[in-house]
Amino acid sequence: MKLNEMPHGDMKDVGSIDADDAGHAEFASKGPVAPKYMGTVADRRDMNAMGREQVLRRNFRFISILGFGCTLISTWEVVLTLLSCALTDGGTAGLIWGFMIVTAGFSLVFASIAELASMSPTSGGQYHWVSEFAPRRYQRFLSYITGWLCAIGWQCAIVSIAFLAGTIIQGLIVLNDPSYNFERWHGTLLVIAITTFSILFNTFLAKNLPMVEALILIIHVVGLFAIIIPLWVLSPRNTPKAVFTEFNNGGGWDSVGTATLVGLSTTITSMIGYDCSVHMCEEIKDASETLPKAIMASVGVNAVLGFIMIITLCFTLGDVDGVLSSTTRFPFIQIFYNTTQSYAATNTMTAILVITLTASTITEVATASRQLWSFARDKGLPFSSFFAYVTPGWNIPLNAVMVSLVATILLSLINIISYVALSAIVSLTITSLISAYIVSIGCILLKRLRGEPLPYRRWSLGRFGMAINIAALAFLLPIFVFAFFPVTSSVDGQTMNWSVVMYVGLIAFASIYYVLRGRYQFIAPVALVKRDGVYVASGARF
Repeated sequence: MKLNEMPHGDMKDVGSIDADDAGHAEFASKGPVAPKYMGTVADRRDMNAMGREQVLRRNFRFISILGFGCTLISTWEVVLTLLSCALTDGGTAGLIWGFMIVTAGFSLVFASIAELASMSPTSGGQYHWVSEFAPRRYQRFLSYITGWLCAIGWQCAIVSIAFLAGTIIQGLIVLNDPSYNFERWHGTLLVIAITTFSILFNTFLAKNLPMVEALILIIHVVGLFAIIIPLWVLSPRNTPKAVFTEFNNGGGWDSVGTATLVGLSTTITSMIGYDCSVHMCEEIKDASETLPKAIMASVGVNAVLGFIMIITLCFTLGDVDGVLSSTTRFPFIQIFYNTTQSYAATNTMTAILVITLTASTITEVATASRQLWSFARDKGLPFSSFFAYVTPGWNIPLNAVMVSLVATILLSLINIISYVALSAIVSLTITSLISAYIVSIGCILLKRLRGEPLPYRRWSLGRFGMAINIAALAFLLPIFVFAFFPVTSSVDGQTMNWSVVMYVGLIAFASIYYVLRGRYQFIAPVALVKRDGVYVASGARF
């Protein structure tokens, strides 16, 4: 009897393999992957159910994938780098309360994503889930568009984080040498250098990437305390009343509430993207159980670290207008200098940030290349056979990794011509990911509302699943709208948020390509799934 034909009472929980099965937890490989990297019984069963072949090494464990998620999102680092937007729209009170709301909302979102990942632990992530769980009539097209959103969104994410690291270096140069001219092409060269450095870890050091991620996690945690301790010891304190109750409307919006919602872009950016681990799940041992736990642990760890950093900043930042007008273009650099009155100390504290953001670029490249490879594996892109190639012996999608480098270089060159255009492309990351979350969670919610059976999963939301899915969508829909808002209400060609143009352009291009070629080439993941009406273990259906 096949697994998916077993009655629920006879179905063995793959999380509790008995002694007879233990000796078979590792499978000998007849393919390109060494036996020790093939994973467990559950991994083999999941890959068979999804119609996939194991071609990548399963060498990530819980700690290494936890480090992967924490360091890619870099919550406290992103809060520091994007501080000016939050202080302009919302102020300290808006930043604190906004972060708490965003964290609660994204906890529901990623709980939903974690359950989906346990049902179908595939590197395709959202576009696979949409293909498998959307209404049959819309499966193929919705999956295709979702695949494009994720593939392009994660490519843009590499530029985003590398650009932050590069311009922070320029900000430090300004602090130490006021005569330095903040040239855009300098920032582009730094982006290229940081991304090239990250490519080395994703190619020659790919086997050691899990160990690297665990070490970076230590730097991520220790680095926070290396920064906040001097701030608490040396800075004057703002009053609790000022910190928790004073909002700011520097963008000139019609109300403080609207300004605070616009200012949520900082906290949203600092807490979005924990699905990055999903795109590595074919390299995680015992993925259907390890991955959901790692996703939720990453959210928890970074939420705590981010909140500590926000409270520290709000109590120690001093004069808001003064730090916002800093010539370094980064208020946090000015805060560090105002606090320590030392160039050496400021350089050291800021260097920690550059190191962690560079580490984040390493993980961004890994995520973006796996998403690109996975979508190409299903022939969702032009030249899919090239992107989907896995290099023998290396067991990594080397072509996809190198394409990520080329794409980053090309996108970073746009900065030389127009910073506004680059900003629009970078912001495409946020809107693309939110769209993918909305569609994938919406599909699973619809199945729940219709009372349709769901696949067996080892990490389940249980009877709260429907409520959590609804709350997650209620959170995502309004922030998706505000993601297109500019920082100020008075806009011109330089201050307008052009991301809506990029977003509509991407959807239009993907739709046209689908009509012309994609519908003839794209292999919808649901066509490979072998569950055949599979289903939920008792008590985990809704």
